[in-house]
Amino acid sequence: MGWIGTILIGALCGWLASMVMKTDAQQGAVANILIGIVGAFLANLIFGSMLHIGSVDYAHQSLLMNVIWGVLGSVVLIAILKALRILR
Repeated sequence: MGWIGTILIGALCGWLASMVMKTDAQQGAVANILIGIVGAFLANLIFGSMLHIGSVDYAHQSLLMNVIWGVLGSVVLIAILKALRILR
């Protein structure tokens, strides 16, 4: 996936995760993109590499799986940021 696709999927994942975690009002578009991209990386690290739950390599075959993994990782990232009191 190219840079533009990564940014678009990251924005979607970050936005969906912010809606789930109720932090949408304090996040802008750039924060959604960054949280989505870092969240997808975090999901790959935690669930794919460390826990071996669902192959993240499988996610490369499906756009829906990319979004699901990205949202899941973004929710974890937002929870960490809330625990550190960076987000409310």
